[in-house]
Amino acid sequence: MSALTIGKVAAQTGVKVPTIRYYEEVGLLPAPGRNRGNQRVYEVSAVKRLSFIAHARELGFGLEQIKELLNLADDPGQSCVQANEIAFVHLKDIESRMKRLRSLKKELLNIVHMCSANGTIKDCRVIETLADHGKCLTPRHE
Repeated sequence: MSALTIGKVAAQTGVKVPTIRYYEEVGLLPAPGRNRGNQRVYEVSAVKRLSFIAHARELGFGLEQIKELLNLADDPGQSCVQANEIAFVHLKDIESRMKRLRSLKKELLNIVHMCSANGTIKDCRVIETLADHGKCLTPRHE
């Protein structure tokens, strides 16, 4: 099992064929070799690399972060400090987004509760609040 078609790689990793091609285009996955029929053929190492990419994407890492992590993974003898820093920065970004989402949820709950949903659009508090930011609980949703 040294050479796999793109379909088999997709099936093993759960990554769709167009996404595999995209990862090749952006340099996350090395271009595979080709067989006599000019089909892409992948080594097992590409499956492992693609699984790494897919897992990192599931955790929300961006493509540039993944590229950095892959470069680190390609040199396993070095310190893991940089990998930890990348993960820590990503964690802080997630925490910031969660804080913002909690604020947005609070604002939307307020808007929904203010609306009786019994009248017409001209009296709708959802529409009214969206049209006038001053009617929100907080002046900026950051």
